Amino acid sequence: MQISKWIVAFVAIYGGLGGILFDAVIPGTARQHLWNPAWPPHAKFHNAQTMLMGLCNALVTLVLLFALRPLTLPVFLVAAALAAIYFDCMLIAPVFPGTAWSDPEFEAVNPRPLGIPVQKLLSLVAMGLVSVAVVIVVATK
Repeated sequence: MQISKWIVAFVAIYGGLGGILFDAVIPGTARQHLWNPAWPPHAKFHNAQTMLMGLCNALVTLVLLFALRPLTLPVFLVAAALAAIYFDCMLIAPVFPGTAWSDPEFEAVNPRPLGIPVQKLLSLVAMGLVSVAVVIVVATK
């Protein structure tokens, strides 16, 4: 379970800090989010809410993985679900009307590796990592 625990912890930390770094700190991407003057205050409010939710999910995930003894399968599965929720929601968000992976004025500068928006690709990778971690744990029980 040790490797799976660290995989889930990595995904949780990425979800918890990645949103803050990309949306508020790193200038090239922060100007598309929290520091975007075109965004109305309520859009920035929900961006802040999302960043904080990712951070809170990460903190609870890490507590479940490292503070509770022993780490049982049910607790591990809850931690894995919490680490994945941030990315699940990102992948599902485009079903809402008027949403897009990026604003039109930034389409040309946002990378699309393999033709996929980078946020979508990173979310798919994160979900894949959590899935692999869960399969490893369940297969060894």
